[in-house]
Amino acid sequence: MEKLRLFLVMLGVVVLSCDHKPKYDNIIIIDGEEMKTLLKNEDVQLVDVRTVNEFSEHYIAGAENIVFDDNFDLKLKDLNKDKPVVVYCRRGRRSAKCAEILSEKGFTKIYDLKGGITQWIKEGHKVE
Repeated sequence: MEKLRLFLVMLGVVVLSCDHKPKYDNIIIIDGEEMKTLLKNEDVQLVDVRTVNEFSEHYIAGAENIVFDDNFDLKLKDLNKDKPVVVYCRRGRRSAKCAEILSEKGFTKIYDLKGGITQWIKEGHKVE
């Protein structure tokens, strides 16, 4: 019984310490500081994939709101596939799915903000 308990504790530590690894090589997970540098130094397309109501509460300056729903892939026609895209959502789950869709649609460089706008705000970064 003690060995089983030790195994379960160790398994939990391993699972909880693993970061989400993107499915595709052209998706890069970034933190808030990396994103600030990226937004300042590179010409990127910043995409907020939250709902319209979430977006209206607050957003990162320069973001375009493209709601993640069943028609998400159809809404991407105005984005440039060869220009880097930064996606974020509230906590990072939706943006991870959106990043995979962007990759499948032929976008060449995709950045996904780890922890979404929630983490961005928690780190003290500015929102509109």
